[in-house]
Amino acid sequence: MAPPLLIGVSARIHHPADNVVNLGGVFTKTLHYLEQSVANWVMSKNVLVMMIPAIESEGLIQRSEMRLYHYAENLDALVLQGGADIAPPTYGELPRDPAWIGDRVRDRYEIELFEAFVGKAKPVLGICRGCQLINVAFGGTLYQDIATQVPNAINHRDIAKYEQQFHTVKFVPETGLAKLYPSRAEATINTIHHQAVNKLGRGLIVEALSDPDGIVEAVRWRGPSYVMGVQWHPEFMFGPSMTDAHLDGSPILNEFLEAARVRKAKQK
Repeated sequence: MAPPLLIGVSARIHHPADNVVNLGGVFTKTLHYLEQSVANWVMSKNVLVMMIPAIESEGLIQRSEMRLYHYAENLDALVLQGGADIAPPTYGELPRDPAWIGDRVRDRYEIELFEAFVGKAKPVLGICRGCQLINVAFGGTLYQDIATQVPNAINHRDIAKYEQQFHTVKFVPETGLAKLYPSRAEATINTIHHQAVNKLGRGLIVEALSDPDGIVEAVRWRGPSYVMGVQWHPEFMFGPSMTDAHLDGSPILNEFLEAARVRKAKQK
């Protein structure tokens, strides 16, 4: 068996707030964490997963001692996992609502991490927020809230249903994503987001759209290395509740990991 790939996954960040102080313990601290389903999904293919912690200038580790590009040098690829909203100032806007202020700290960390991996021509796969982060990193913008900014949009998030909220996605013909699923033009995916791609980032193409409202659901970079983002959560698309209509994320994961293997082979 070939040595396993080493795949980095960006960290979700819990910031302590006044309303959690009464809980005590760990919730009063800043936490970097990895959602289990993402780790299990990526590890399913002879892969070792490493969560990459954020390194802030005010942290205990001096940035001169360890930088995020060191992870890009030593890992084979990067997954940007889902989580909190991207802060509107990250793409040059003010929040339309205080509830949509996002996580500026995580934005800075993930954009630096993303640029480090792209700079090394290492593959990057973005999931949900990760898809939006890729768009913003390439100079694009987001709808801060689909429901209030996109007339006649379908419901893309139901907190109560969470990953059991679904809608139809249509593949853009002749794109890379469409070629991964040659026998179908559409599929059912989960939807757990209220923000979405607005202005498309430099060098990106759209590979899937939600039906019937046309919200961007997948993007791919036309540059020299593998960069792809999907707005849904393929790591949740498994189990007895799934049908043939639901999209199996294995082709997406396989393509990403194969790109990592090819890039790793070139380093030898």
